[in-house]
Amino acid sequence: MSLILRDATPADVPAITALYAAEVRDHVNTYEYDIPDEAEMARRMGAVLDAGYPYLVAEDSQGLAGYAYANSYRARIGYRLTVENSVYVAAGRQGRGIGAALLERLIADCEARGYRQMIAVIGEPTNTASLRLHEKFGFHLVGIFRGIAWKHDRWLDTVQMQRSLGPGNNEPPHDS
Repeated sequence: MSLILRDATPADVPAITALYAAEVRDHVNTYEYDIPDEAEMARRMGAVLDAGYPYLVAEDSQGLAGYAYANSYRARIGYRLTVENSVYVAAGRQGRGIGAALLERLIADCEARGYRQMIAVIGEPTNTASLRLHEKFGFHLVGIFRGIAWKHDRWLDTVQMQRSLGPGNNEPPHDS
């Protein structure tokens, strides 16, 4: 499989919207109920990019195979060096290294931008593929929030994992 990783552009929004729609409709990897339209997904992408965070896509011979981005973990200034990641792989294409390629590049891009910590918020502890993917890249379990979300007629747990970037918290930031 030939995989191309690149920065996302507005031309990717329709394919990203379609991939994310399946996640909202069929799964619990996001706790959103209503499927965002292309205009909303374009707005979200623009907000990520305008804030200086990376937003990536992976393409294979079938088109968009997945996407990933980092965003602010929290809005308060003290969290400015911590990012939260999101990685989505198209249905039927999991297990082919697409998520790993996206996450590896996302980590590198965040380190190059000077971020120090990356948080993964994973819907459901049964999402073993996502847990294994993050463990492969050095994330460790921080904790599990029990029953904090309701979707598809059931209570859902949320896993939080964390990984240091660059020097992590071993030295102060350059802007301190």
